[in-house]
Amino acid sequence: MTVLVAVLLLTGYVRQPTTLNLVKQKGELVIVTYASPTTYYEGPEGQATGFEYDLAKQFADYLGVNLKVVSVDNFNSIIPTLLARKADLAAAGLTVTDYRKQIVRFGPSYQQVTQQLIYRKNYRPVPEKIDDIDGYIEVVAGSSHAETMKSLARSRPYLDWEENYQADLDGLLSLVWQKELDYTIADSNQIEISRRYFPELGIAFDVSPSQDIAWAFPRDDDYSLYREADKFFSQLRQTGRLAMLKDRYFGHLGEFDYVDTRTFLKHMHRRLEVYKTHFKQAAKKDKEDWRLLAAIGYQESHWNPDAVSPTGVRGIMMLTRKTASDMGIRNRVNPRSSIQGGSRYFAQLKKQIPREITGPDRTWFALAAYNIGLGHVDDARIITNQLGGDPNKWMDVRNNLPLLMQKRWYKQTRHGYARGLEAMRYVENIRNYFDILVWRTENNSQTPTTLLVKYQHDKGRNKEAVQPPPLL
Repeated sequence: MTVLVAVLLLTGYVRQPTTLNLVKQKGELVIVTYASPTTYYEGPEGQATGFEYDLAKQFADYLGVNLKVVSVDNFNSIIPTLLARKADLAAAGLTVTDYRKQIVRFGPSYQQVTQQLIYRKNYRPVPEKIDDIDGYIEVVAGSSHAETMKSLARSRPYLDWEENYQADLDGLLSLVWQKELDYTIADSNQIEISRRYFPELGIAFDVSPSQDIAWAFPRDDDYSLYREADKFFSQLRQTGRLAMLKDRYFGHLGEFDYVDTRTFLKHMHRRLEVYKTHFKQAAKKDKEDWRLLAAIGYQESHWNPDAVSPTGVRGIMMLTRKTASDMGIRNRVNPRSSIQGGSRYFAQLKKQIPREITGPDRTWFALAAYNIGLGHVDDARIITNQLGGDPNKWMDVRNNLPLLMQKRWYKQTRHGYARGLEAMRYVENIRNYFDILVWRTENNSQTPTTLLVKYQHDKGRNKEAVQPPPLL
């Protein structure tokens, strides 16, 4: 029998198991990625998170297997790791380029980005086109940005640029921010997030047309996992889950507000330190992330304990007299009391959100209720349902909150008129502040100064960098 099987294998009569079959037999889908705000990172509660991670986790669930993440130290190692068969696919925000298509097979596109030239504001003249660039450009080695620079340099040999084999994009952005590097290139979705952390960074112009982002698979004769991924993305689009996932990570960014972000960072260092202990104590008691409470406090009062609104709400968490009384708070102006009351009130609102609303959406609904009241949020959910949206998804309800300001809609509701547009922006602002707080607290050891030392950067020219494998 053994001899027969061997003969059959040699003669090709017994098929080798496909990649898809092997994944299911192992009970494990292995992806290769790298840590960044748009791909994969550790969340506020220590859990793995990130747009690419969540996308891959849903694919693993679709296949009925567990997800295993292989995280590489630098971007240039992603495709070599995939081709070494140490992962089943690469989920790392990879741009589809002609060069990469020669060595990997790309799955369906799920996002589009544009490459943009990044500079530090008020440092040097802002170029309007490639030929205006008068300075040094450094890009992440092995990235699509490096491919773009190689292409541009063929007709513009005077361009002064280099690939950095040690730094990631955050490192290069930090160097531009510090005025240690003149320019770098980033994808539009990456800089949209990173400008929250480095607000003085500016976008000079687009250096590429819109480009697709997709997963990468080994380029061989086995299409099994690739085809399954194609079916998976088709299902994600049809059910609206892809749009919801994008909204979770990018929906709150909106138009960048330099002044507001700069002011927030200034107050982080001057005001937040005074009240941080109070936020942590309240959060621990109410089982919430202290940085979310701090973000609420900033949106409400800019962490000013003496803040008073025209409607009479007061204190850091801007409590009404009735809410303070209901939460057992006697002195709304006392910072510790105000924070405790606001935390208690937010926890109460969160418990009152309908059980069918889960995950981060539950938090966003509770934030909207903190601003305009639970009744008005319920009205917006009813309107959303009438318009064919999902009343349990923040993405759908958020877009309908402004309708509470239109008479033809609010006259049909139980609770009447509400400043729905303000509530929508209120939640988006808090999500922005929360993101910045999380990034700053979790990357405390990765300050711009440490990054500068880490990459041993001398005006962008690191001659001691270890060269990567020639593959990418």
